[in-house]
Amino acid sequence: MSTVLAVTAAVVAFAAGVIALLRLRARRGIATSVQRATYEVLRTAGLAAEPLRAGLTEAAATKSVRHLRRLIGASGLALASPTGVLAWDGTGEHHRDQILAARKTVLDAGDLSCDRLDCLIRGAVLVPLQTDAGRVGTLIALSDEPPAPGLVQAAVETGRWAATQLALAELDSSRDRLARAELRALRAQISPHFIYNALSAIASFVRTDPKRARELILEFAEFTRYSLRAHGEYTTLAEELRSIDRYLTIERARFGERLQVRLQVAPEVLPVSLPFLCLQPLVENAVRHGLSRKPGVGTISIVAIDSGAECHITVEDDGVGMEPRALLDAEESGDGQHVGLSNVDERLRSVFGEEYGLVVETGPGAGTKILVRIPKFHPAVRS
Repeated sequence: MSTVLAVTAAVVAFAAGVIALLRLRARRGIATSVQRATYEVLRTAGLAAEPLRAGLTEAAATKSVRHLRRLIGASGLALASPTGVLAWDGTGEHHRDQILAARKTVLDAGDLSCDRLDCLIRGAVLVPLQTDAGRVGTLIALSDEPPAPGLVQAAVETGRWAATQLALAELDSSRDRLARAELRALRAQISPHFIYNALSAIASFVRTDPKRARELILEFAEFTRYSLRAHGEYTTLAEELRSIDRYLTIERARFGERLQVRLQVAPEVLPVSLPFLCLQPLVENAVRHGLSRKPGVGTISIVAIDSGAECHITVEDDGVGMEPRALLDAEESGDGQHVGLSNVDERLRSVFGEEYGLVVETGPGAGTKILVRIPKFHPAVRS
């Protein structure tokens, strides 16, 4: 009996110790009031920021206005564009006409009059949303008492923060437009360099080897169809390499045995998505500048390997090479001697980040090697 009691006592003591330990850990895990308040503000700001990064549209305003009202602590809040109110949350929407009449001011904080007996709104603060493009909208915070300095300051700071998100949206949009413009420029830049030589090579076979001439015409047609396609900013590595193969088929018809090609591609990287026409200019540069000026046989090597979270692609030639400074000067002068290298470099950095630009190794008589790193998965890229 005493043994049973001793065991029972030991179990109870152990259980009490476990409960005490859990309570201590739980107490340590509870945040302070300041930490909880900070978390709530940051979380609310994050929820408001996401839709605003798409710009001040009706959909973005509708999704963000509730969170902005919580940040300010206003009774009602509205987001307006230069043409009208986009979204409203909370009370006071019947003051819409008064708000629209007053929103042209730079900053306004004052009382609101109302004939409705059940209206609790007594004042409003209007904050302009300014970006580099000018005034893109207005944030209107309504209060159930005359606007106090605290409400005014909260509305002003929230308006500045919202304007920053809208400015970032404009920057994202301008980057997208720039990328599309650069892609159009790249298409226009590549085609004239290649078309004349391609047609000349095909013409040389029309009488001597009509069958090969027809095959080259089909390759040329498929190449230009891919290069000049109007849709899609991205492609897969497999599609890009297929187009490069057509390009090299036509160039081999022109250079004959002088042009040798070595291709080594890991099958698992073929589906990797990348910016459209980001490899073709590198291969064209190798042929035009590296090998066309080299006497005898020249070789171009294209290697694509799986490197964990990235795909590493190298385009290398054993041509004449050049001084790295001369390569940079040619790019800066825009003389077209090095087809699209700066264009490709800027597009890669714009899409993937600054660390993903081209890495070029070259020197007189040492050929040229260009390394391209591509993330295997990126949320902004869809082929």
